[in-house]
Amino acid sequence: MIDVRTALKQGLAQLREARVPSFTLAAELLLLHVLGRDRTWLYAHPEEQVTLVDAERFFALIVRRANGEPTQHRTGKQEFWGLDFEVTPDVLIPRPETEHVIEVALDRLAVRELRAGRKQTLTGKGLQIADIGTGSGCIAIALAKELPHATIYATDISSAALAVARRNAARHSVSDRIHFLECNLLDGFAARGTANAAPSVAGAQHLSRPCRDAAPLSGNTTTHIEDGSRTTEHGSRPFDLIASNPPYIGRREAATLMREVCDHEPEIALFGGEEGYELYAGLITQAAAHLKSAGVLVLELGHNSLPAVQPLLDAPAWANIAVTNDLAGIPRIIAAERT
Repeated sequence: MIDVRTALKQGLAQLREARVPSFTLAAELLLLHVLGRDRTWLYAHPEEQVTLVDAERFFALIVRRANGEPTQHRTGKQEFWGLDFEVTPDVLIPRPETEHVIEVALDRLAVRELRAGRKQTLTGKGLQIADIGTGSGCIAIALAKELPHATIYATDISSAALAVARRNAARHSVSDRIHFLECNLLDGFAARGTANAAPSVAGAQHLSRPCRDAAPLSGNTTTHIEDGSRTTEHGSRPFDLIASNPPYIGRREAATLMREVCDHEPEIALFGGEEGYELYAGLITQAAAHLKSAGVLVLELGHNSLPAVQPLLDAPAWANIAVTNDLAGIPRIIAAERT
């Protein structure tokens, strides 16, 4: 047997040699996963013996990480907004920069309340919110935790992603306030009897699929079916907030992506067309049709998306447009209000 310190040292040395980004953190997380411990315990017990079985499991995970598999796919989780989220190869791994979506959304809603002369305690009472392309559900669930009286709708074209999102909602006890819909962008909120909204570029093969409420978790008796039908289109709703982290990587950039991303995360959640910004036009058009007056739109941007996206909001339908940079100084969030 070897002790904790030796196992960790050998694991991070292998990851360093393989040029794995953040190799120390990856080795720590994998060892914590195998041992079922937290980081405080890890560094308080460096001489604790690791069983042969656990050592074999740990070094097998190290090899898989060195070969490009994301750490999160081995541990099955990722922290976002202080919450643990289940992640699988069916969803995009939540990134720290996406937390700016939550920050900007909450700030914009608070400013709107102040402008309307209402109380500053923002509970979300009466608010209707949509998270478009929910993936793991991290944006919808974080907003549900921050706004406990809001009603939230979360859409995705991937039924597999929605299954993960629903499990995450159940994990964080917000299933009763998030309605999951399988559809493209905001197509599920088209008025009955009207044509579907403009299709997107990415995921065009899914557009013939009817919009439907995602199937409930096994054993969960709470279903989000609003008119008694399993397959339905939801009537158009005036939203107070529409937030989205849409696919924004250009397919022409695929060769530049880290193998952890291009080989292991779902293409449908990564690529937004050949250039990467093709989805935004349809999303912004649909948002204009579904936001109430003074409703807020918050979109995450790709590292080079701003020049293509900002002009789309230069229209009478939008006001109070602002861009927020991430910690690296990259324009990451664009927000606007419906006039």
